[in-house]
Amino acid sequence: MKNRIVITIDGPSAAGKGSLARNLALYLDFAILDSGALYRAYAYFYNQSFSDIKIVQAINELVFIPTKDDTNILYQNNEITSGIRNEEIAKTASRLSALSETRELLIDIQRNFMEGKNIIADGRDMGTVVFPEADLKIFLDASAKVRAERRYLELQKRGQEVNMRDLIADIELRDLKDRTRTLSPLIPADDSITIDSSEMSLEEVLSFTKRLAKKELNK
Repeated sequence: MKNRIVITIDGPSAAGKGSLARNLALYLDFAILDSGALYRAYAYFYNQSFSDIKIVQAINELVFIPTKDDTNILYQNNEITSGIRNEEIAKTASRLSALSETRELLIDIQRNFMEGKNIIADGRDMGTVVFPEADLKIFLDASAKVRAERRYLELQKRGQEVNMRDLIADIELRDLKDRTRTLSPLIPADDSITIDSSEMSLEEVLSFTKRLAKKELNK
């Protein structure tokens, strides 16, 4: 009997991985692993001058609580969601994630995350590097234009001024970096199922993914 079921959702920036992962986790009653949030949490504790050992301890104490619209992150019963999402933390996380020692450390943490519990793991190398033996692997994609439009609406709701042309350029640059980097490049796993959501709503993607997950759970 399997110790647990692991479903991975990989894909480029703004493809909708987080929304799909949250809603699927709620539907299946699975735990959720947001790898992007984990890297930002690492940067958050790093900026507080935590030692490597203390950072590992702190990350292992994180609690991810998915809701339909967001994933709340708690550390020692205190919510740090907004604290890890500012621009300073994002820049630190980007810099640290390029280091092989950081990736190796976080790969081990992610593999041991919620040991024994079924999980949905959302990221860019979940199915290729972190959980190569995952039970179901999804690669969620969409055109750069569609992803920019979605990000535009998201940022507008937050009251942020954004330029569509700049968003498209940023996303295309991020894609190039992610797909060509030496460490854990963004590529679909050989046994993943690719979903192009360019002309699909979240509800349609979720419905399709639910069917895939049910089929896997019924094996």
